[in-house]
Amino acid sequence: MEEEANLSINMRRFLLIINCLLLSVGVCGGPLMMRLYFVEGGLRIWFNSWLQTGGWPLTIIPLVILYFYRRKTKGSDTKFYYITPHIFIASFVIGILTGVDAYLYSWGGSKLPVSTSSLLIAAQLAFTAIGAYFIVKLKFTSYTINAVVLLTLGTVLLGMRSNGDRPEGVTSKDYVIGFIMTLLAAALYGLILPCIELMYLKAKQAITTTLVLEIQMVMCFASTAFCTIGMIANKDFQAISREAKHFNLGEGRYYIVVIWSAIIWQCFSVGAVGVIYLSSSLMSGVMIAVLLPITEVLGVIFFDEKFSAEKGLSLFLSLWGFVSYFYGEFKQAKKLEKKKIQENEMTTTTQIEHV
Repeated sequence: MEEEANLSINMRRFLLIINCLLLSVGVCGGPLMMRLYFVEGGLRIWFNSWLQTGGWPLTIIPLVILYFYRRKTKGSDTKFYYITPHIFIASFVIGILTGVDAYLYSWGGSKLPVSTSSLLIAAQLAFTAIGAYFIVKLKFTSYTINAVVLLTLGTVLLGMRSNGDRPEGVTSKDYVIGFIMTLLAAALYGLILPCIELMYLKAKQAITTTLVLEIQMVMCFASTAFCTIGMIANKDFQAISREAKHFNLGEGRYYIVVIWSAIIWQCFSVGAVGVIYLSSSLMSGVMIAVLLPITEVLGVIFFDEKFSAEKGLSLFLSLWGFVSYFYGEFKQAKKLEKKKIQENEMTTTTQIEHV
């Protein structure tokens, strides 16, 4: 039907690698840019939330390229867009939820070190697994359950010694609220990912790269619109120029930080939605969780954050959970492959007997 409706295995793997790379840039770079903004004098939480999806116009570039590609191969009768009203509404609603999630995450990120918030966001894998179980009927294995338990324990461990790495100038109350906000952001995004997968499954049309990009653009537009309302109510637009002048790194670098934040977060949005399309919501959640320890280490390096024994143990539990999940997926893939081979052999035997 469309140009990407039936991707070859090699092309699907290639696109999955590209989307994983985009997701990696977003997961590792986004939190660092957010923390840089707040550490160097940024104060606008709604504006920082806006930046997480404000780069949505960049999606127009690949959409235009894909359109002219279709036009070249299919002729002038090719569709300009593929998104239907039903999918548009679903994407818009999920986008609003994404905006809420962005605000929760920005609030937490303004109060917590990157190393702490990253470990808390790692718990999102547990929420994604639970959401995928109820929303898209994903079957749990003992390895998945083990991963969920380990990630949950890691989060609880961090909570037991909250305030231990409280940044200078942050009150105990704000630190605790930031801790809770970040955990809520992890929970909400853990549910958003399976909702996106459900939308793909319920769509009464072929899911293509073009359609996925259209869905992602609508989601980010809705999220940006939600955050724009928050910015207007909080009078952020009047304060941005004043904030830029008082930014510790200088006014010019303030805008560089803002622009690159939007670009890097857009890489995250495109990558996350793309991995769901090419694999599953749980795979997207796993990729995010796997990369978060790297983000944690980068936070310690660039912002000279404390790396306590609790963080080290929490990191160990997180990595153990990731390994458990991947080993379970590997075994499941081997089992399915063996079953497929046996079915093919039975089919071949039956055909020979009939002959």
